Amino acid sequence: MVDQPGDGVYPEYWEADVVLRDGGTAHLRPIHPSDSDAVQAFHTGQSQTSIYMRFFAFKARLSSKELKRFTEVDYKDRVALVITIGGEILGIGRYDRLADPEEAEVAFNIADAHQGRGIGSILLEHLAAAARENGIRKFSAEVLPENRKMLMVFSDAGYDVKRHFDDGVVSLEFNIDPTEKSRAVMEAREHRAEARSIQELLAPSSVAVIGASRKWGTVGYQLLEHIIEGGFTGPVYAINPEALELAGMLSFARLAEVPDPVRLAVIAVPYEEVPKVVAECAAVGVKGVVVATAGYADDGERGLARQRELVRQARSNGMRVIGPASLGIVNTNPAVSLNASMAPSLPRRGGLGLFSQSAAIGVSLYAASSRRRLGLSTFLSAGNRADVSGNDMMQFWEDDADTTAVGLYLESIGNPRKFSRLARRLARTKPVIVAKSDAMGLQLPPGHAVRTTQAPPGALDAMMRQSGVIRVETIEQLMDVAQIVSGQPLPTGADIAVFSNSRALGKVVADSAAANGLGVERIVTDVDLDAGMSLALPALRESLARTLASDSVHAVVVALLPARGLTVEKIAGVLAECSAAAGKPVVAAFTGILDPSIYVEGMVGAEAVGAESANGSVPCYSNPGAAVAALAAVVRYAEWVDRDKGLFVEPEGCDQESVRDELEELLHDVPGEQLVQLDAATSAKLLAHYGIHVVPSEGFDTPDEAVAAADRLGWPVVLKTMDPALRHRLDLGGVRLDIQDADSLRRNIIQMHRALRPYGSPSMEVQTMAPVGQACTFRAIEDPLLGPVVSFGLAGDAVNLLEDWSHRVPPLSGADVHDFIRAPRAARKLFGYQGLPAVDVAALEDLAARLTRLKDNHPEIALVEFNPVLAGPGGASILSADVRIANAAQRTDSARRAMRS
Repeated sequence: MVDQPGDGVYPEYWEADVVLRDGGTAHLRPIHPSDSDAVQAFHTGQSQTSIYMRFFAFKARLSSKELKRFTEVDYKDRVALVITIGGEILGIGRYDRLADPEEAEVAFNIADAHQGRGIGSILLEHLAAAARENGIRKFSAEVLPENRKMLMVFSDAGYDVKRHFDDGVVSLEFNIDPTEKSRAVMEAREHRAEARSIQELLAPSSVAVIGASRKWGTVGYQLLEHIIEGGFTGPVYAINPEALELAGMLSFARLAEVPDPVRLAVIAVPYEEVPKVVAECAAVGVKGVVVATAGYADDGERGLARQRELVRQARSNGMRVIGPASLGIVNTNPAVSLNASMAPSLPRRGGLGLFSQSAAIGVSLYAASSRRRLGLSTFLSAGNRADVSGNDMMQFWEDDADTTAVGLYLESIGNPRKFSRLARRLARTKPVIVAKSDAMGLQLPPGHAVRTTQAPPGALDAMMRQSGVIRVETIEQLMDVAQIVSGQPLPTGADIAVFSNSRALGKVVADSAAANGLGVERIVTDVDLDAGMSLALPALRESLARTLASDSVHAVVVALLPARGLTVEKIAGVLAECSAAAGKPVVAAFTGILDPSIYVEGMVGAEAVGAESANGSVPCYSNPGAAVAALAAVVRYAEWVDRDKGLFVEPEGCDQESVRDELEELLHDVPGEQLVQLDAATSAKLLAHYGIHVVPSEGFDTPDEAVAAADRLGWPVVLKTMDPALRHRLDLGGVRLDIQDADSLRRNIIQMHRALRPYGSPSMEVQTMAPVGQACTFRAIEDPLLGPVVSFGLAGDAVNLLEDWSHRVPPLSGADVHDFIRAPRAARKLFGYQGLPAVDVAALEDLAARLTRLKDNHPEIALVEFNPVLAGPGGASILSADVRIANAAQRTDSARRAMRS
């Protein structure tokens, strides 16, 4: 919490950096009493019309009483937020609670010069979130009919706005709980703003290199040289106070001396000079900075402090930051031709977009793409990833017509929940390949707010799979896959043909394909390449074309040993021609080539025979195993694209409002994030609002009470100990089944007491006897990084000893729910095993969908565990539910737009 000299405190996360509609950045924060002068300056700077629209009258100045009321708030019943750039207030939004404690009146005022930048909608999102935290459920407002811009802010926000006209004023009211429509509106606005923000960086109208040097080999020298030699289409300015001329052009001592606007600044000065340079950039309206300078997160706590201050300084003045310690950025579009990087030349143009979090890995990515002759659309090295991230790049790539596939090397993920949402949307139209070392785990970039993940192992991988991400381990694997998706059609199935001029090699490749989940429809090993070029190539073309024409073949792997008189280029040209004609992918492995870096590891193909535009190219590998693994990954991605429709499951009968009200009451007097375990009755009542029903049970102290409880529940019953370690252990005497009458129940109580005496004297309960079935376990948690995580497994040794869990991150589509239940290795027991009947899997899927929706909607529910759930042919019964709640921390991907700090 942040203490203010006013009347109250507010949570730190109410402050946020935000991206405006035009791609610029600003800072949003609660108003302070010290803002009095700034508010007066804001007011007097407004036009008479704007003042009239806000106050329904003209006020030349605000009185002292008005300033005090506007700036001194309690952050509960009265909240005001401001958006600033460089300390100047651009907009103010406020709410005041009305007589109805669940309703507040809301009002906005946006500076004339900054209207149209989306400030009003951002303020509304943040005010609504703050109001919900303070128990307010409805906003109302009064707006003059001629104030069309403010009316649009309300009507376009995605809420169900009711309005009526009375006495010359439009009165509006709407519920502020997030809806599917309001979330969709927010995400669409976020997408447009962040994509525009990156567009301004990657396609600037002008560039200045600050720290440009005439000393060969220095960073400043190379950056300036590469921008000029890359053919950047806009003006380039060299900034160096100690040089009059650099790279054959006039140099400027300071940025302020440049006669024309500068949109992108590339900074290569010592870190102690960076703050001064960033201030100069802010003063002349620079949109973004690429900081090549090191000495930040790589320099311990001192460096982290410098990095945080760099980001704060840039964002608060409307700028984005790439870096620090960035290798630079590249855009191969001929209208831009920007090589503001340490790469020696502009890469060949192509459809692959690349993002690297580390400069060193960025060098490797660039080298690997060049070696394989992969064309790039854009490349960004984020360095320490203090600001611009892979999430930002995905927003840009989604709209970028030059990009057809993307690859990201990630050392950390700052906002995994948002990453999942963006990757899923992007992957529906463009393949997303992510390399992330398992050793790195799930963590934040250096310098970001520290949170510790509680997600189970495998949750991050599961999140990526369900988002359609092609997950790989290394840069080489990333490039293996990129070779296929950058220039080949997606396969429409998993059945392939194997072509080889060696029977043994063909069998090895077929075995590898089967091990990778591919179906081998046929193996062709009568490929004769020793007959000479005039005979071998036509025969290869005819045989391959005939095979590709078969409906049962969806892709071909060609694995060849060297042949006399034939070059890789000539063979690859035939393969590319056949692939293009059939519209099916063909990948080639040339085993035994002496110089794979030149001839094999690349997009070799029709360009070698002068027909690239007509026939494209074919991915070539020196290793058949790499070719098969890459193709298998692409097949799995194509299957995901075919199945994922972007629709999330919405089970009927889920009463979100009732659960919200009950949680609010239960947590009313609970301090901080203290965990509260609900009793069985309260848990059952809460879960029932989402159509989740627990088999009823009752505890007892005496045998007579047990018999009375059984009479109420209905015979037969189950007797259980309430000891957490024994309550599910039939083998240890903690459970006794199918008790038919009172006498039998009394005997079993005595016997259980005797059997459990070594474990103390645990309490007991009786429960309605449920139909027999396979015991399963569901679990849902709220993770500080991933948000909600749901898990499923078969109860007992499968999960307790073998960790045979399936994990997913909500929200889930129908395909996600289907895969979720079937993912554990032991799940085949659900479909009939050793003569047992198959269980009602649809009932498990319905339960999974309801639990997922419950957890996604209510972050206050910290943990839910159903153990066991008995799944039988006629349905699924929950025998025990453990529900724990706490006051929710702010989720990383919430209903208000904010840049990560």
